[in-house]
Amino acid sequence: MNHQPGPVVTTDRGAVRGLRRGAVRTFLNIPYAAPPRGAGRFAPPRPHEPWDGVRDATAPGPNAPQSERRLGTVDMSPYFGAGWSRGEDYLTVSVFTPAAGGGGLPVMVFVHGGGFVAGSTRSLMYDGSAFARDGVVLVTLNYRLGIAGFLDLPGAPANRGLLDVVAALRWVRENAAAFGGDPHNVTLFGQSAGATIVGGVLATAGDRGLFRRAIVQSGSGLGAFTTEQAARVTGAAARVLGVEAHAAAFAGVPDEDLVAAASRLTDLDLRTATHRDPLIGLSPFSLVLDTQPAASVAAGAGAGVDLLVGTNTEEGNLYLVPAGTYATSTAADVHGAAARSHPDPERLVETYRRSRPGASPAELRSAIMTDALFGAGSRALAGAHAALPGSATYAYEFAWRSPALDGRLGAAHAVELPFVFDLADRPELHGPHALLGPGAAPAHLAGRVHRAWVRFARTGDPGWDPYDTRRRATMRIDTGWTLVDDPRAAERLAWT
Repeated sequence: MNHQPGPVVTTDRGAVRGLRRGAVRTFLNIPYAAPPRGAGRFAPPRPHEPWDGVRDATAPGPNAPQSERRLGTVDMSPYFGAGWSRGEDYLTVSVFTPAAGGGGLPVMVFVHGGGFVAGSTRSLMYDGSAFARDGVVLVTLNYRLGIAGFLDLPGAPANRGLLDVVAALRWVRENAAAFGGDPHNVTLFGQSAGATIVGGVLATAGDRGLFRRAIVQSGSGLGAFTTEQAARVTGAAARVLGVEAHAAAFAGVPDEDLVAAASRLTDLDLRTATHRDPLIGLSPFSLVLDTQPAASVAAGAGAGVDLLVGTNTEEGNLYLVPAGTYATSTAADVHGAAARSHPDPERLVETYRRSRPGASPAELRSAIMTDALFGAGSRALAGAHAALPGSATYAYEFAWRSPALDGRLGAAHAVELPFVFDLADRPELHGPHALLGPGAAPAHLAGRVHRAWVRFARTGDPGWDPYDTRRRATMRIDTGWTLVDDPRAAERLAWT
């Protein structure tokens, strides 16, 4: 398609020129905060300097320092992107908005996943054209990752990547109207680590009027590290780098060395006398909070913000099937997964065996990992929010099984994303080792999922009954959609 003359929009920092592609205007690489250089990498985000003239917003820009990330035999490049695109001015947003113009449109702000160490707005999966096509202003953002974003350092504020997301929300409040959006109807949504960050923002900044609704896709309201756990990661990083565990010492370390050090922070034992590792060893980084987001929400944080929260049926498959460890799973592996994540592993395993008669060790292992990483924390967040007055809560379970990797990948972590973004027909997502497998995905499913997300952003109602602490109504999303009350109640109770 030929690109038409580029549209120009004036932001609070200066004018930007984007692209017009059919019914969508696209603006890439717009700064929302100053470049995090030197000691600034460990400081709160600061306003970007204004610029003169018209800044080009037609090409992707740099992203946060990161190493290339792979997950066994599944091709996750559409999810993680191509790795680190270097440049300091990477605290940026990309905006997709209807070419027809107008105003007062709902705004959706997306926070990517990637284990707190990878991902960016450059990833194929986060093309917001379908949202713009359907009357939404879609904003994606980069934030600091790894050591710069989430290492808990004396002399530096905690959760700097989360502070970046809040700064991006402030940018949206100031500039949404210029792109046709309603700054008073903003939905913050994210997936995986991005969803956990959304829950953290809900718990720490949900009362600031920066967003009206939130969607947590495969995140966790119980996914934050304690300060004691975070200190272990900090000590390990300091030893790898040979510097003192203080922001002033880290400020002199080049980004390349920070990225290399982060990739060496493996096999850390973060279990303490009172807490288990909420990420069961999958990432050395997470939010660092004295109170888990679900507990903060239970105490009233985020009241007045509508919430849609859900998980995929077989999240754990992504960490087992591509690595070749799913088919070889044993009863010992099932017990090991339970022991890493629960104070009474024997009781947990027995609960899953009773609720899933005939399940193989591989299925039980994946199911326990699914709930340890995402399910238990998502249910805790949904239950806490549903108990608050004045806001609506909705829940879903994405159950469509990808036929990738000879049909074994299933309803794994991240499989719902192409459906949310209505990109399930992209050829890069299909093939025997691609996320959606060989052949075409169900033609109607992406459209229906995408419309539910758009409807929630527009109205606060995705189209099914709300979740409450009695029914716990959850929409099971597959080729058919079924509303289920309190799915797998026994397993839910085992985690509480």
